[in-house]
Amino acid sequence: MSDEQPLAVQVQGMHFGYDGRTPVFQGLDLAVARGVSYGLLGPNGAGKTTLLRLVAGRLKPSRGSVLVLGHTPHPSLTRDIGLMPQSSAVYPELTARENVDFFARMYGMSRRGERRERVEEVLRFVELEERQNTHVSRLSGGMRQRVSLACALVHRPPLLLLDEPTVGLDPELRASFWEHFRSMAGEGTTLLISSHTMDDAAHCDRLAFLRSGRVVAEGSPETLRRATGRPDASLEDAFLHFARQEAGDVSR
Repeated sequence: MSDEQPLAVQVQGMHFGYDGRTPVFQGLDLAVARGVSYGLLGPNGAGKTTLLRLVAGRLKPSRGSVLVLGHTPHPSLTRDIGLMPQSSAVYPELTARENVDFFARMYGMSRRGERRERVEEVLRFVELEERQNTHVSRLSGGMRQRVSLACALVHRPPLLLLDEPTVGLDPELRASFWEHFRSMAGEGTTLLISSHTMDDAAHCDRLAFLRSGRVVAEGSPETLRRATGRPDASLEDAFLHFARQEAGDVSR
């Protein structure tokens, strides 16, 4: 990564295991430039969610380093990070608007007029104006996902962490989410997105293929497809190619 391209996330020689013995990561390296959509693609158990938690400062590595926007993750950095977890963290007894306003206040947006304006803006952005006064418990799963996204980005974080953000969404809503993500990346927001679907991966500027806690390949979707040597290769083909290569089996 060149010096001209500042990093949003830099992981170097990072080790981590939940019980201190069984490793999830052993010497992981990762570099995410600012202002890109960067996908972490891999099967369940590859370490995607754990890596997002380490970047968010929810977990600490046992060895190595994690830098976020040039700093070691710590509580004061949370205002620069938006986290949309796979399991919805919104409150079902509150309305959509009340949820977004609550998270805005949690992120330190104390000026009432400014906060109200931003809450309205973000509800429009995720297309929830007409349902903003509906309790979340009465919203569909897709609409709850929209509320969760609005809560994650209400404070305009320069780094947005998205854990399987399109799981369970219908194709139309998934396309809408990716339209939002591209818009945010175009405005300079860095998006670090975990997924196990090739559809999500194809939308990212860059990808890291994760397998058993290791990055087996990294690059743009097109670069990864071309690396298979097959002009018609899909991203699934590319993932299998690099996974077999990592395992020492390149005969298939």
